[in-house]
Amino acid sequence: MTSIITAPASPATAPAERAANPASRGQWRLPVVIAAIVLLGGGLIAWLQPGATPTGYLDPGNAGPNGARALATILSERGERIATATTAAAASKAAAPGNGAAPANGAATILVTNPYLLTPAELSTIAHTRADLVLPDPDSAELAVLAPGVTVAEHATTGTANPDCTLPAAVLAGNADMGGTLLAATVKGAVRCYPADGHPALVRYSAGGRVITVLGTGMPLTNAQLGNLGNAALAMNLLAAGRLVWLEPTATPPGPPPTGTQTFTSLIPKPVYMVTVQLLIAVLLLALWRVRRLGPVVAERLPAVVRASETTEGHGRLYHARRARDRAAQVLRDAAGDRMRKALSLPPDAGPELTAATLAQRTGTPVTEIADTLSGPLPADDAALVALADRLDELERKAGPR
Repeated sequence: MTSIITAPASPATAPAERAANPASRGQWRLPVVIAAIVLLGGGLIAWLQPGATPTGYLDPGNAGPNGARALATILSERGERIATATTAAAASKAAAPGNGAAPANGAATILVTNPYLLTPAELSTIAHTRADLVLPDPDSAELAVLAPGVTVAEHATTGTANPDCTLPAAVLAGNADMGGTLLAATVKGAVRCYPADGHPALVRYSAGGRVITVLGTGMPLTNAQLGNLGNAALAMNLLAAGRLVWLEPTATPPGPPPTGTQTFTSLIPKPVYMVTVQLLIAVLLLALWRVRRLGPVVAERLPAVVRASETTEGHGRLYHARRARDRAAQVLRDAAGDRMRKALSLPPDAGPELTAATLAQRTGTPVTEIADTLSGPLPADDAALVALADRLDELERKAGPR
């Protein structure tokens, strides 16, 4: 096997060769574009993710099955003024008369959800307010402080129950989904509704100038069951008091606001970091794959150096084997044109027209004949290619010595 060394491409032809082979300079363009799209897309998705929505039980902002957003919306549309609170102190302040938050006559109702999240001190704060109380799903600790005289009797499954009492709110509502915590009331004048196994699931009585309502279950207030039976009517009749303070205690009391300035990295959502890490791993795997495919760089000495004439002959045989008459003709014309421009003292960037006109002036040959030789149609066969080479040689001789 014969090794051939060719001369390096001239500066004039290097750009054309690079343009003819875009893969040599743009093999990494596609991976870089894909990586940029993935990074920008992941960052955009992370930034546009909606904030966390309320998911608490009987939360007025929770649109899920166990939330109470539907009831809160209906009450608001019917003119009920609703305030939300997450602490007992905030609820007590919102329900206090004369502070602009509650009606001047003190007609406010506090709805306590998730009582097991209230501390004894918070229960005591609620007990000392002058507002009416509605206590769904109560536990023993809450009843002992907020509804003395009412205790837990037993527990039962929730299902359709008949009011079986004289309370207007229950009579107007009719059958409702009640049950859950069954109650026992020893308070004088207490109204007992929706009994099951001899124990009521709803107790209402007046004490200390306020009305206390205990519900064995909060199911009639939830989004999932509000439209069933008379649940909506029962809920609205029990909570319609002009001003409703919705106490939704949280598992962790809110702390003081953060102090100091926030850094830029603290403002970036965590999903952005996750997408960036995944992208870096993908780029690393791609780099490892490319390195393994290309292999290490090996320097190899060539066995022989060949003369330029043999190299030219080899190029000619390659053109002939591929029937590249157009490429061969262009190479012949470019080389002959460079030599003739030097002989005619023309600038290197002179076009075929200027070269033909100057050569015609010097030799007397018609301009059209010279122009056809330098930039005319490509040869149609091998014989025409040989004839073109002969005409170029003749023009070079007429142009004079280089």
